[in-house]
Amino acid sequence: MSTDSLSLIRKELMHYVEPAYKAGAILFFKEKINPLGVRTPIVRKIARMYFPKEATKQEVFALCEQLLQKKTYEETLIAFDWAVKQTHEFEKNDFARLERWLKTYVNNWAFCDDFCTHAFGALITRYPELLSKTKKWRVSENRWLRRASAIILIHPMMKKKKEFLKDVFEAADALLVDDDDLVQKGYGWMLKIASNSYPADVFQFVMKRKNTMPRTALRYAIEKYPKEMKKSAMK
Repeated sequence: MSTDSLSLIRKELMHYVEPAYKAGAILFFKEKINPLGVRTPIVRKIARMYFPKEATKQEVFALCEQLLQKKTYEETLIAFDWAVKQTHEFEKNDFARLERWLKTYVNNWAFCDDFCTHAFGALITRYPELLSKTKKWRVSENRWLRRASAIILIHPMMKKKKEFLKDVFEAADALLVDDDDLVQKGYGWMLKIASNSYPADVFQFVMKRKNTMPRTALRYAIEKYPKEMKKSAMK
């Protein structure tokens, strides 16, 4: 696929633009975004249609880079979707590229969550030793890096990789009193996903910190527990 083919993707997207949907998307996000105005299921369908099946990983990454540089909401989603399709070929040295994408192109919670719980999370699951590189994100001034340092662990938790549970707790402790609500929601969500497979461990962790953990994070973390356990945690 050439750069000209990426132009075809833009033309295809423009065919499905809904001005009212675009206006609603802009209002929905607190952050400034640049949507064309195409509904996400249609964007995913276009991503599948135009995915270059015969391209190498490096060729796909190069195309992803070009899509990301366009800085539209929809083309960014396509780039992240294509990156996911390369997970079976991921190598340790792909970390540098994915981290650069995170720092350069992720500027809202939707991009952060999509990228980190899929492509980037898959890399970490495959190479656990790379997780140490994400710890510095926890103290970054960039809220999306701090959120990413937690939600990147959602992928291994979804895969029931218990060896990552200690990292989940370490990340939560590091971010415990972060004053950004989107960071709080991020690590609370991470704990919630972990609780699906390890409910006793997570509940014990939460109960020991319930008086320190912000209510926003706490509500996310205990969402899947029975009513009485929730009540106990919220006391």
